[in-house]
Amino acid sequence: MSRRLPANFRPKIHNGFAVAGICLIRLEQMRPKPLPSFLGLSSENAAHRIAVIWDDAKGGKKEGVFVVRRDTDSSVNSLAGGFLFPGEYHPAHFEVADTGEKIAFQMKSRDDKVTVRLRTKLANELPSESQFATLKAASDFFEAGSLGYSATKNKNRLEGMILKTKTWRVEPLEVEEVYSSYFSNHEHFPPGSVIFDSALLMRDIEHEWQSTPEFCL
Repeated sequence: MSRRLPANFRPKIHNGFAVAGICLIRLEQMRPKPLPSFLGLSSENAAHRIAVIWDDAKGGKKEGVFVVRRDTDSSVNSLAGGFLFPGEYHPAHFEVADTGEKIAFQMKSRDDKVTVRLRTKLANELPSESQFATLKAASDFFEAGSLGYSATKNKNRLEGMILKTKTWRVEPLEVEEVYSSYFSNHEHFPPGSVIFDSALLMRDIEHEWQSTPEFCL
């Protein structure tokens, strides 16, 4: 996993493993803070990310996520990302069916570099083989990754964004099918080196995205 990271970052290890994932995010009523909610935009998004730690300028340890790639179905996000707000987005086609109990998700980027598929339903607990002993342990791990730095076209510069939530609440999911062409790419990850762990769901979370200073490598 270290090979997929900028030199400043190290994988955040949990129970002997590096942890990476895909955030599949439906954003609703997104707008600049002063505007009313009815003027907000909605979009489907996906972010491939890796949990990381790094040393700050004072020698302290920081943690968050390194976002390898962002994809979106929003032309606003893909055009304005990296200019009006942090994070460069790749245009993609999304198909999402959400019944409340079950979710079927498909995404294919327009540059044909990334495909994601997911079929899942609500569950009462994490899979028994998960590396997280409890749902709280998984929730705490990912809540600590609210600060994210994204790759940009400039190899020496990362754009930062932090997620501020009014509440934090996750539910476990039972996964029937999961596929990511990024994590299945054997040029990046040798066969058997990436193992699916679990999936979590968050719904109706009021939140803000705030920019942070750039990270210069």
